[in-house]
Amino acid sequence: MSERLSPALRAVSDAVLAVAAQLSVDEVLQRLVDSARELAAARFAALGIPDGEGGFSRFLVSGMDDRLVAAMGPLPRTHGLLGAMLESPESFRTEDIHRHPRFRGWWPDEHPDMRSFLGVPIVARDGVIGAFYLTEKEGPAPATHGQALFGPADQEVIELLAAHAAIAITNARLYERSRELSMLSERNRLALELHDVVSQKLFSLVLSAEAAATLLDRDGAAARVQIERLQQLAREALDELRLLILELRPPDLERDGLAGALRKEVDMLRKLHDVEILIEVEDRTGDGARDADVLRIAQEALHNALRHAAPDRVSVRIAGDDDRLLMEVVDNGAGFEPADAELRSKHLGLTSMEERARSIGGRLEIRSAPGSGTTVRLEVATGV
Repeated sequence: MSERLSPALRAVSDAVLAVAAQLSVDEVLQRLVDSARELAAARFAALGIPDGEGGFSRFLVSGMDDRLVAAMGPLPRTHGLLGAMLESPESFRTEDIHRHPRFRGWWPDEHPDMRSFLGVPIVARDGVIGAFYLTEKEGPAPATHGQALFGPADQEVIELLAAHAAIAITNARLYERSRELSMLSERNRLALELHDVVSQKLFSLVLSAEAAATLLDRDGAAARVQIERLQQLAREALDELRLLILELRPPDLERDGLAGALRKEVDMLRKLHDVEILIEVEDRTGDGARDADVLRIAQEALHNALRHAAPDRVSVRIAGDDDRLLMEVVDNGAGFEPADAELRSKHLGLTSMEERARSIGGRLEIRSAPGSGTTVRLEVATGV
């Protein structure tokens, strides 16, 4: 048994290190499901986390290529044997999944047929938070069967992995939550900072207005200087207030769509910044939840360029076809080193964009170097 436990303990160690490396929940889960498939010598493995509403918030697979996963359609529901593994802390093995009373007898058209099965719940303090699903044991078949079967040793190894998976998943969730709170704190700090700037300008406005009123009767030329200063401060305060509203008011995606919301964003930024901003977007039917994240990534990229890069030209483009959506923001500003850990620790925008991209299954690429401008490129698959 020690020979089987040794790789299991290494897999557990990898999972703990994955959390320590501050990987996302999905990255941790993928490592766990890959380890489970390898340890139990299964052809296919999956790890499901229920959403509490009859579905899965996450369902990661191992042993299937991207084409097959895409062909099978949306995430499964927590019915049949998938749901049964979430109702009890007990593991379950069978040589033929078709014989189980909870087996409903259908697969999506592209789903491979499966027979041998090992299900192991992932149990935390609050109860079952997920499950490992392993099918199609590989290896030599027993003399009495026409296929290889999962045995007690496989179950023991996966149960060990599941016990530590519960800790890994909980810790990864806590880490992601702390990141969300950090980003919220950064947003609140930004709002407070903008509020302070506007308040200071308004206070200066009041003083300048009082000075201008006093000087009107004494020195017309000095009064004109104060009035001009008053106008300048008023314009600056209005710009700062518009920026504050822009940051805190969500765009109306339902009404304007992604293209319309982005055009309005660019129109507002043109009024606030003396920078040429080019926009090329296609009106298209989209997914509301996905488009909200695409818009936020575009906003973050635009604001980063205008605040930190001092460009004289920025362009934003959204294009694509039935299978993918492409968003790109390019500036000719100062540029930076995207891998700079110190910069990332001070500005959470880069990490925020990357996490949003992962949440919608997209691929985000940030190309930049000091003195060479920046390109932020997001590609998201849209086909079913």
